[in-house]
Amino acid sequence: MASLFSRIVSGEIPCYKIAESEKFLAFLDISPLQKGHTLVVPKIEIDYIFDLDDELLKEMIVFAKTVSQKIKRVCPCKRVGVAVIGLEVPHAHIHLIPINSMKDMDFSQSKLNFTSEEFSAIAKQIEAA
Repeated sequence: MASLFSRIVSGEIPCYKIAESEKFLAFLDISPLQKGHTLVVPKIEIDYIFDLDDELLKEMIVFAKTVSQKIKRVCPCKRVGVAVIGLEVPHAHIHLIPINSMKDMDFSQSKLNFTSEEFSAIAKQIEAA
């Protein structure tokens, strides 16, 4: 069975898309820690990020860097934090999270709630940045 992220990549499940290339997709996390919290996934379904071949992993990091620059232009923050946890969905992914302090990346904290309209507006702003 395809992972949740593969179903998003295929268009079976909608997302709030930030950026897309031939090999990668970036979209807003629907359970964000911070406004602009984005997920970057390879379009190919591979469970563990360090199982990606070296070239694809390098390309994914460069793609994530480009996305992080867009996020930083839209979401006021000191940095865009990067997290790779890989337990919640069996599909390699990188979390990009606007942060001003270490606690902004605490995954045990309560998640933010946005309406569909708010998610759409955030996605459009970042995509256009």
